[in-house]
Amino acid sequence: MSEIDIESRTNAAEYTVSEISGALKRTVEDQFGHVRVRGEISGYRGPHSSGHAYFALKDDRARLDAVVWKGTFSRLKFRPEEGMEVIATGKLTTYPGKSNYQIVIDNLEPAGAGALMALLEERKRRLAAEGLFDPARKQLLPYMPRVIGVVTSPTGAVIRDILHRIRDRFPLHVVVWPVRVQGETAGAEVAAAVHGFNALPWDGPIPRPDVLIVARGGGSLEDLWGFNDEALARAVAASDIPVISAVGHETDWTLIDLAADVRAPTPTGAAEIAVPVKADLEATLGNLSARLRACMSRAIDRKRQAARAAMRALPQPDQLLAVPRRRFDEATGRLERGLSVGVERKRARFAAARLSPATLSRRIGEWRRLADRDLSRAQAALRASLALNRRHLGGVRARLTVLPLQRATLKARERVATAGQRQERAIAARLERLRAALTQADRLLSTLKLSEQAILERGYALVLDDSGALVRRAADVRHGMGLELRFADGSAHAVAGEGTPAPSTPSAPKPALPAPKLAPRQPAKPKDGGGQGSLF
Repeated sequence: MSEIDIESRTNAAEYTVSEISGALKRTVEDQFGHVRVRGEISGYRGPHSSGHAYFALKDDRARLDAVVWKGTFSRLKFRPEEGMEVIATGKLTTYPGKSNYQIVIDNLEPAGAGALMALLEERKRRLAAEGLFDPARKQLLPYMPRVIGVVTSPTGAVIRDILHRIRDRFPLHVVVWPVRVQGETAGAEVAAAVHGFNALPWDGPIPRPDVLIVARGGGSLEDLWGFNDEALARAVAASDIPVISAVGHETDWTLIDLAADVRAPTPTGAAEIAVPVKADLEATLGNLSARLRACMSRAIDRKRQAARAAMRALPQPDQLLAVPRRRFDEATGRLERGLSVGVERKRARFAAARLSPATLSRRIGEWRRLADRDLSRAQAALRASLALNRRHLGGVRARLTVLPLQRATLKARERVATAGQRQERAIAARLERLRAALTQADRLLSTLKLSEQAILERGYALVLDDSGALVRRAADVRHGMGLELRFADGSAHAVAGEGTPAPSTPSAPKPALPAPKLAPRQPAKPKDGGGQGSLF
């Protein structure tokens, strides 16, 4: 028989790949439905974008793939970290897509206190390398804060101890930010509280604290593990408000103790560090006030004694004024004697210089001699000056010649003649312009018939008195008054007669009288009807 026939006659059952994978999956899950595996986390890169976390557990000889689904990951008390030794609780299963097996983790916890301490030391070393624990970064606490912020549980004994201690030492305003101090969310809540206090404005409705106290009671390493959170340590180190860490008892140390500005052994100790004792301050102030008053009293006494000693060393006012007073008296005596001597001398000079006719004649004679002397000197000087000027003029005349004078005279005459001709032409041009302007104005006046002659041509007459002044009103005409009537073609003289009426109002018009015989033409009747008596 052929080899093919032998293989076709075997009794082995045939399975598909899916059947084999499913059988293996059921076998593994039935055999290892719930297991606890201890190992070191390897290949952890944080949760996937889907929320699931994929990594491996390994020891010195084997490797096991692990997965934490999204819902389980959010409930973990501890977050996985690379190199962390943990105990994973879950079930084994297979993944047919890659023909491997893995553990689906339901719970994850550190593998004992040694693992937690190793993780804590690793975090401490890394944060210290970044300088978060550097003493130069730490802030000084305010000596007398106005507001204190406390981050702790509102239901525990810690907050009561802090408030009681602050009330006993120095009562002031305390703002409590309630958080959970144990559990998987403790670190995140405390970090959020520190950030929240730093975000408060200075003038907001909630007062901004001057110092923060992060407090919790004692417990095991697992109970205090939330205060070893890296995010919390960074938030405390970056806080602008000074932070006092009061987590656990004296022997308990966490990362927040290293990152805080001050570490207190207990929450009560934190309250004592945050505020001074008011009674001690009052006693100190009283003591200082008493010392200040005593010092001022002693200083005033010393100044008073020094002033008295200086006053005793100074001389009396009479002693100080004795020498100036004596000098003043001596000067007064000398002044009196000097005035007397001066008056006598003036009187003697006045008596010696008494005026008399002989004295006046003698002085007048002296003045005349002096005047004659000065006059003779002036005449001599004048004659000498005239002689000098004559000599100078003679020299100038000798230097001058007749020809240049004649040339200058001719040039001057030519300039005068030219100027005269220009002046005559300018005057003639000016007269011509004025004559043309006058002719044009007369022509314009005649055209408009506004001239005096044009008015007379229309039948009007001018009445002038014997002085040649114009008579404008009938009231200005008196009996026997000589008048001149000027018409367009000549003038006529008249005398006002006895029938000259008084001026009347326009409301009683009278008919005009006939014109006089001497007038070459009849004047026009006035339009207003005003009458006038005979002028003859």
